[in-house]
Amino acid sequence: MAIKVKNPQEIASMKTSGRILGKILKELEDYVKPGISTFDLELKAVELFELYGAIPSFKGYQGYPAILCTSVNEEVVHSIPNDFPLKKGDILSIDCGACINGLHTDSAVAVIVGGETSVQAERMVKACIEALWAGIAQAKPGNRLGDIGHAIQEVVERAGFSIIRDLTGHGIGRTIHEAPYVLNYGNPGEGEKLSPGNTIAIEPIICMGNPNIETMDDDWTIVTRDSSLSIQHEHTVLITNKGCEVLTLRPGEQAQTEA
Repeated sequence: MAIKVKNPQEIASMKTSGRILGKILKELEDYVKPGISTFDLELKAVELFELYGAIPSFKGYQGYPAILCTSVNEEVVHSIPNDFPLKKGDILSIDCGACINGLHTDSAVAVIVGGETSVQAERMVKACIEALWAGIAQAKPGNRLGDIGHAIQEVVERAGFSIIRDLTGHGIGRTIHEAPYVLNYGNPGEGEKLSPGNTIAIEPIICMGNPNIETMDDDWTIVTRDSSLSIQHEHTVLITNKGCEVLTLRPGEQAQTEA
């Protein structure tokens, strides 16, 4: 199945939403410190979306009640912001989407609360970030989705961590989730072929222990079944004639797209 190709107007809107989303996530990342809650981050996000004039993609999507997904420690994805204070050493994924002119972008940033955590948790966060950039480096015309998944898988498993295979990246554009699934594992040369104008969200989702997961009673928050630590890091990318453009870069972040 061919991946949707965006027209120039759609791409322009996604570039705008991606730029705004990068700014919002950078400000939220800088706002994180021990003692604040993820609901404090949600309130900050409300201010920032109003400031930048974007529509939050997640709030109301399939009934989701918040702008942000704020997953802490053993929480994997889709955690609803709450009043529990963050502690130094917690690991946090802030996942968010932004919409301009009906076009969405999606990104998540992995944060170590207080800047320090256990050696193993820090290694896992670094491996997740490295895996994302390894996958992005394979996002270029003529390559296939399996090239992206394989690059991510190699980094994560070489570092000794587990890929949560039940959760994946995805196409993105007129809706927050479009076809195809963008797996975080795979074989080179397999899967749909990438073409200029494709837009996909690449998001390694990994954990320290067993990758089995379960959904909590709120019907949203997904956690590791063995309570092992988990982390996510994500960008939306546009396939170009020469490679790809990362649409959700945060201010000061440098793209690492060389394979």
